[in-house]
Amino acid sequence: MNVKTRFPPSPTGFLHIGSLRTALYNYLFAKKHKGTFLIRVEDTDRERYVKGAVESLIRTLETVGMSYDEGPILVDGKLSEKGSNGPYTQSQRLPIYKEHAQKLVEQGSAYYCFCSKERLEELRNQQQIAKLQTKYDRCCLKLDPEEITRRLSAGESHVIRLMIPGGETTFHDEIRGSITISNSEIDDQVLMKTDGYPTYHLAVVVDDHLMGVTHIIRGEEWISSVPKHLALYNALGFPLPSFAHLPLILNTDKSKLSKRQGDVAVEDYLAKGYLPEALVNYVALLGFNPTGDREIYTMKELVEAFELSKVNKSGAVFDRTKLDWMNGQYIRAIDPERLFMQAIPFFGSAATLPDEQKKKILEVEKERLTTIKDLEEHIGMYVSIPDYPATDLVWKKADARDAMLHLTNLANLLETTEATTFEHRELIESTIKQYIRDNDYQNGNVLWPLRVALSGQTQSAGPFDLLWVLGVEEGMRRITKAIDNLHT
Repeated sequence: MNVKTRFPPSPTGFLHIGSLRTALYNYLFAKKHKGTFLIRVEDTDRERYVKGAVESLIRTLETVGMSYDEGPILVDGKLSEKGSNGPYTQSQRLPIYKEHAQKLVEQGSAYYCFCSKERLEELRNQQQIAKLQTKYDRCCLKLDPEEITRRLSAGESHVIRLMIPGGETTFHDEIRGSITISNSEIDDQVLMKTDGYPTYHLAVVVDDHLMGVTHIIRGEEWISSVPKHLALYNALGFPLPSFAHLPLILNTDKSKLSKRQGDVAVEDYLAKGYLPEALVNYVALLGFNPTGDREIYTMKELVEAFELSKVNKSGAVFDRTKLDWMNGQYIRAIDPERLFMQAIPFFGSAATLPDEQKKKILEVEKERLTTIKDLEEHIGMYVSIPDYPATDLVWKKADARDAMLHLTNLANLLETTEATTFEHRELIESTIKQYIRDNDYQNGNVLWPLRVALSGQTQSAGPFDLLWVLGVEEGMRRITKAIDNLHT
């Protein structure tokens, strides 16, 4: 069987972390089985449509390295599409849904409903007062064909509802096993709305069939909708796909992940300097762990290891601390040139420095970064040294005279050192450490005042790294300023 999966986002805003995981698992499953992965835009809820959301989604999927075989694409900034099963935007497929809805009505699997919003609201209120399940009472099912024809001809507002059969629905879930739901719990779902647009339920079944989707991998909130979908598959004579429903992603307090407790959009994390590879790696492990003995995986390794049978049934907690740790691991391991390209937006006040110097800064500071955006907090001292009290230059076991002695000696040492030495961190370190050994000094007495003189801070990168980044000329200027600071 040619495996085909899909990710059908609604263009209602940015890409949610939970949606990223759903897309990722569909991608991993398709690639594992050498199948097809498609994107379909489900924009039938026109009230929630956000302009530019589709373009944003395409760019985000591209950024995180999730390529797809069919669906909408951007060509020179304009929406187009690829694949032979389009259109891949539901608002462009309205005649298809109308045709299938009409077929359902003609064969008695669906019916017209002319009930007003007011009547439906009153019915709902009465059922709630009586502590009954809120569902449609099939009032319009009693209408005779002549009345239906007359009301349709008069242009009366109406919807088309699915007739849920009696009994119960049992289906196999690839993650949860056998699931049975009583059909008495299921409402006669609206299939076509008064505006001529289909609801999610009709559109998703028709599209998944016509586009050849074999495996539907989605969130567990859709489990209760499976009886509606199976009723449609059976009524329309469509072969059934496989279903797999993913567990929720939870906040640390075990509530459903929501913006009330922090960022939930993928774009937010990318803007804050989380690497796409780290974000994908972390999200992949929310409910799935390939081996249990490691946590860092490439996309290729995730594809090779992915199995629906290994996905947990219970919810997975989104732990920001764990994500921070993983992102730091990626920052320190990533190719330096790629890290530099990712870091370009975060150089801030150092943006005008030469690229080679910026690369040196990144090489030094990456050991202290959780996200690339943290670079903004460290960058200022490389551009201009901040004001600081002279007392900061004094090592805890020494005094100002000792600090001045060592800074003066270091200034003389640097003046007489070959300029090429400062092109290599190892040579800078060996030169200064040789000075310490030759004079039997303590490291702290020499290196502490040097580091503060170069950075203006009591917490910064080491003095050898700072001299390598700043160069001998700027380093000498800062040491001289520190000596003057001690004098005054």
